[in-house]
Amino acid sequence: MTVRVRFFARFRELLGTDINVTVQEGTHISSLVREIAEKNKEGYDAIFDPKGAFREFVIIMQNGKRVDTADAGSTPVADGDEIAVFPPVAGG
Repeated sequence: MTVRVRFFARFRELLGTDINVTVQEGTHISSLVREIAEKNKEGYDAIFDPKGAFREFVIIMQNGKRVDTADAGSTPVADGDEIAVFPPVAGG
C-alpha cells in the first residue's frame, strides 16, 4: 500500500513534504509518522515528546479529517490515504 504523508510549516522544513511511503496493511498513523520523523532528530523532537507520544499541539489529519493524536496509535492507514501533520496554527 502507498500512503502520502505531508508535513507543514516548521515540520516541512525539518522532514520534507509530499512523502510517498509504502507500508504494510495494519500500519497505524502514529507508527507511520514516527518512522519518517526518526530520520531527523530535530523533526522527531518537534513532533514527539520524550515518551514517544505526539506533542499536545500537533494536528493530524487523515484524508482531510482531523484525527485525535490519542487515537493515532490505533487508527490504521489505507492504500491511497493522505496523512497531514501540522504544528500549531496561529493567525494574525
